[in-house]
Amino acid sequence: DVQLQASGGGLVQAGGSLRLSCAASGFAFDVGAIGWFRQAPGKEREGVSCISISDGSTYYADSVKGRFTISSDNAKNLVYLQMNSLKPEDTAVYYCVFPCERPDYWGQGTLVTVSS
Repeated sequence: DVQLQASGGGLVQAGGSLRLSCAASGFAFDVGAIGWFRQAPGKEREGVSCISISDGSTYYADSVKGRFTISSDNAKNLVYLQMNSLKPEDTAVYYCVFPCERPDYWGQGTLVTVSS
């Protein structure tokens, strides 16, 4: 079974930082791209960031460019999302997904709340 276990969410003040982690299992970690979507209250889900495990190429939504950094630890099948300079509009449930382009698998989500 494909499993995507996200963690690291929490409450932070605007301008603060959080690091999300995703532990992936049940599929070939070095094939395809894995990443993060988010869903804010009352809004549709949106893609945040993706990373290709095989070549390390990355994608970021315009809204997070320059503030968020995605990375992976291929030996441990872990993907991280370092989120800096957080804004209240970053408040959402963040989901680890695979494959990133058109996700078939979604983790359980981790809530990030940014207070103003």
